[in-house]
Amino acid sequence: MSDTSTGLQENIAGLLCYVLGWVSGIVFLIIEPSNKFVKFHAFQSIVVFGVLTVAHIVLDWIPAVGIFFQSVLWAIWFVAWVALMLLASQGKRYKLPVAGDLAEKWAG
Repeated sequence: MSDTSTGLQENIAGLLCYVLGWVSGIVFLIIEPSNKFVKFHAFQSIVVFGVLTVAHIVLDWIPAVGIFFQSVLWAIWFVAWVALMLLASQGKRYKLPVAGDLAEKWAG
């Protein structure tokens, strides 16, 4: 593992991209624009947790059934959050379907 321009090891910076969902992804894109490993995880965080946030907002407007699907969505959110942080901390560049492909493309 190499260090980033912020002094963090890239696996730690990759993990931190997921800590606050899409918000921390944006923060790490701004403070670490040159490290491809960190950029990949930042973009993947933005896409995954951005889509989950939008889905949550949409489900808020659907009575009864929306409550059930929000529970499912929170379970997906939590599992993805833990798994992606764990994989990034191990220095792995795990690509989720679609989101990982976009992240890889955008990270360069």
